[in-house]
Amino acid sequence: MRTQVVIVGGGPSGLLLGQLLHKRGIDAVVLERKTRDYVLGRIRAGVLETGLVALMEQAGVADRLHREGFVHDGTQVAFNGEMFHVDFKKLTGTPVIVYGQTELTRDLYDAREASGAPIEFEVDDVVIHDADTESPYVTYRLHGQDKRIDCDFVAGCDGFHGVSRQTIPLTVRREYEKTYPFGWLGVLSETPPVHDELIYSNSERGFALCSMRNDHLSRYYIQCALSDSPEDWTDDAFWQELKRRLPEAVADRLITGPSIEKSIAPLRSFVTEPMRWGRLFLCGDAAHIVPPTGAKGLNTAASDVQYLLTGLCQWYEDGDSDGLDRYSEKALLRIWKAERFSWWFSSLLHRYPDQSEFDLKMQQSDIAFLRDNEAQQRAFAENYVGLPY
Repeated sequence: MRTQVVIVGGGPSGLLLGQLLHKRGIDAVVLERKTRDYVLGRIRAGVLETGLVALMEQAGVADRLHREGFVHDGTQVAFNGEMFHVDFKKLTGTPVIVYGQTELTRDLYDAREASGAPIEFEVDDVVIHDADTESPYVTYRLHGQDKRIDCDFVAGCDGFHGVSRQTIPLTVRREYEKTYPFGWLGVLSETPPVHDELIYSNSERGFALCSMRNDHLSRYYIQCALSDSPEDWTDDAFWQELKRRLPEAVADRLITGPSIEKSIAPLRSFVTEPMRWGRLFLCGDAAHIVPPTGAKGLNTAASDVQYLLTGLCQWYEDGDSDGLDRYSEKALLRIWKAERFSWWFSSLLHRYPDQSEFDLKMQQSDIAFLRDNEAQQRAFAENYVGLPY
């Protein structure tokens, strides 16, 4: 088999790139290690920057997003038992949209199936060959049969544990990483959200976040120890701890219920450089990870998709290699800014095991400065709604 682009990974970044290439008449085959149902079973954040929404519109898959998504003009930040509002719309003219990543991925799967564009599920033993030449190809096994696809380019959208990043030799790539000494315990419940905006809370007991999927489905998180497991936390224990970390007025109106999903996620900041090796291009989690504070993971993958799409279209439509040649440079410039914001926002809200009394005073002062200073709020809002591509 031959195609123009092989996309390794059938998550949202790979599917979005595939749909955008299809719209421009560029052939691509998507390879996914798991089943469609497995991918759609992953629970992820769903705060979408305007740039990602525009890409979904460009891909022709934004109708349900606009119909069912929640437009958020700002967010709430709580500390010391009080809460204040940061108004994105007033400060930047731009809102965000809350729409579950699972639903966004479902929309992209439906669009790909409707188009008839090829996607292979349950592939094993994927190997990227000759990526540093002009004739790359990908081999894999599908239901016990060996397969090969020759191509012009490979897009590695297969996540942190995928094969794409590992294909780049250690003599070429350099990795930067920070691991955080805590995790997030997340609970999904069929309950109405406690507020019509997200609430990020710093408390003496640790961080908490109140989020939502729709009017009847809420997502809540609390900072927890890395040694914890979901089984350590009963639903009642979770709700009681969440309430302790919220302002009293918010806790009093919190509606609780049985959890329908409960999990613990570790926090990591990670970047690999470069994001291109020959004709292999890394996108999304294959190249970088951010802590979920600030909801940049899916959105940074979208900016990668935008830069790679532009480069591929320039190549196929104009014979111009500049966009591909500068892909890594452009993508990383924006990625490091998102990494900085996610690291800073995480540092602002969490309790760290080694924090001194001085550190805590600085953290409280930093939050108070965000509350009281419009210029700081504007900088926060610009980063949260998404820096330009």
